[in-house]
Order: sequence, then C-alpha cells, then structure tokens
Amino acid sequence: MMECETCAFYEYDEEDDEYYCSCYMDQDDVARLENSRSKKCPYWRNGDEYAVVKHQM
Repeated sequence: MMECETCAFYEYDEEDDEYYCSCYMDQDDVARLENSRSKKCPYWRNGDEYAVVKHQM
C-alpha cells in the first residue's frame, strides 16, 4: 500500500483543490511503479519534519 499522505512529495495544490505527487517521474517510472508487485514507492521520503529534527538531535 502506498503511503502518499506521509510523503514529503505529497503536496496540496490550492488552485486545483487537490493533492498530488510532486516527485519528478517520467512515463517509464510511472509504468514501472504501477506494474510493480511491490507496493512500496521507491521515491517515498518521510515528510514528518518532527521526525527529521528528532533524528538530528
């Protein structure tokens, strides 16, 4: 299962009033991701700023 809601690339667009993935992927990357048996996104990055700060301490 994709965890887009916690990803740093998951951004809100006020103009369209919806969320989208801002990670740059070409058509081959998207097709590979959609057809993959693994449901983990290789581009996922933790978007929790508090977790990043805790790690730096």
